[in-house]
Amino acid sequence: MTVTVPEGREPGAFRARVDQVLHRFAAEEADQLTAIDSSLGPVAAAVETAVADGKRLRAAFCYWGWRAAGQPDSDALVRAAASMELVHAAAVVHDDLIDDSPLRHGRPTAHLALREAVRDHPEPTPAARSLAMLAGDLLMSMAGQLFVTSGLPAAYLGRARPLWASLARELIAGECLEILHTGSAAPDTAISLKVVRYKTAKYTVEQPLLIGALLGGAGERLRAGCSAYGLPLGEAFQLRDDLLGLFGDPALTGKDGSDDVRGHRPTTLLAETWRLAGEEDRACLRTLLAAGAETRTADSADTADTADAVRDVMRRLKAPDRVEAMITVRVEEALRALDELDLPGPAATALTGLAHSAAVRRS
Repeated sequence: MTVTVPEGREPGAFRARVDQVLHRFAAEEADQLTAIDSSLGPVAAAVETAVADGKRLRAAFCYWGWRAAGQPDSDALVRAAASMELVHAAAVVHDDLIDDSPLRHGRPTAHLALREAVRDHPEPTPAARSLAMLAGDLLMSMAGQLFVTSGLPAAYLGRARPLWASLARELIAGECLEILHTGSAAPDTAISLKVVRYKTAKYTVEQPLLIGALLGGAGERLRAGCSAYGLPLGEAFQLRDDLLGLFGDPALTGKDGSDDVRGHRPTTLLAETWRLAGEEDRACLRTLLAAGAETRTADSADTADTADAVRDVMRRLKAPDRVEAMITVRVEEALRALDELDLPGPAATALTGLAHSAAVRRS
């Protein structure tokens, strides 16, 4: 869906503003890092690469939370909103490390790209993973730094600061829940949806939107509306990601399409497949998922064949259709909540468009 945003704030123009902030800020951090020692160059490069691409949805939700509170366009707010993308970059580096994912945006993930920097290390693979972990930690630190130096008044920043603690806590809780339930013998939809909510939904939509609204001085009604819109939409976003992870075009997603099968992750797509399956199909899934977990090489033909077999089971049981229906229900819920808020025209238009672009996409 193409959305016209008034006052010259087209989505592409907004992304360019956020990109400019992020690229400049990451380049400055990279320079300071390499000034300590030139051997830190590969880590500095990993930090810059982590922020090079993205839809900038989290920054957009933060920006339009601010506008929903009746505030005007602000370069300082754009800087504060861009900090949401650094949170995401940190989460992505850590997530790829946890999942041992080989690709992100069509490029090797940080823990693979950094292997060259430690090729002479006695244990190059663990060393590269350690460097990636630290790069992710630095990105999270940079997020807080960009937020507090955005140029917004201290009193405004103070309104939103408590939510930062919740954002970090709940994001980590979601990652931990995914790890704890990975490989479950009996995937459960309720558990999978809890992982979706805490690992992705809240920090992708609800919390950036709330932070923007709080910065803008939002009252209780608007804050409640932000959550009523943001939570279901964030869940729809991740459910779409689950579908794209297995059924999307890797040339568009930039990810390896076998990741979720190889990692036996507790996705809602897998949980719904399990719920719909009879004993024969469940026995088949157990065998396929065990085979996928044993094949850790990303380009292995065996892994691709296993993923194809899992896709066949899912299609036959119509699990993707179930997840599509869940996405539709959540987008409709989010849009109803938005309609009830009676927002300023530009914010209502933009948030309606974002609801569609977040949930109806191919990458």
